Amino acid sequence: GLLSIIQRLKGSPEQELRIVLLGLDNAGKTTLLKHLASEEVSTIMPTQGFNIKSVHSHGFKLNVWDIGGQRSIRPYWRKYLGSTDLLIYVIDSADQKRFEETGQELAELTEEESLMGVPLLVFANKQDLVTAAPAAEIAEGLSLHTYRDREWQIQACSALSGEGVQDGMNWISSQIMNRKK
Repeated sequence: GLLSIIQRLKGSPEQELRIVLLGLDNAGKTTLLKHLASEEVSTIMPTQGFNIKSVHSHGFKLNVWDIGGQRSIRPYWRKYLGSTDLLIYVIDSADQKRFEETGQELAELTEEESLMGVPLLVFANKQDLVTAAPAAEIAEGLSLHTYRDREWQIQACSALSGEGVQDGMNWISSQIMNRKK
């Protein structure tokens, strides 16, 4: 999982990276975070506020901030964006009624000054459900191809089974390595 990526990234002493994990409520952010931390994902409660997980390995400290996605919490997202090295945005691929809402939130986020040029990984989560829209369709709906000020990637995944999560993390490690050059 995440630990093996960090182990491969042997970099400068104690390089610290800040990753903010956002998305609407019930998109699967906490499940994804627990999966990355190799924790049990069978019982997940809605996040009230935020969760932070840090992993140390081979001189890297990855701080992942999972911030609740309920409508009442979203206005506070901006307070957590300073010094962000990478934004992970999680979408429930099976909840097509909320695509417009999640697209609006993502568009507003990417216009935030503190996120200018910050790489974006969109996890098209819940691909294990039959009603899930394909990642390419979601990318098109979000107009990701219009993002010219940052590197971005969309990755189909299932945070529950872990399928596709490692591919997204490999993209993150390539972003980290490119920034070090």
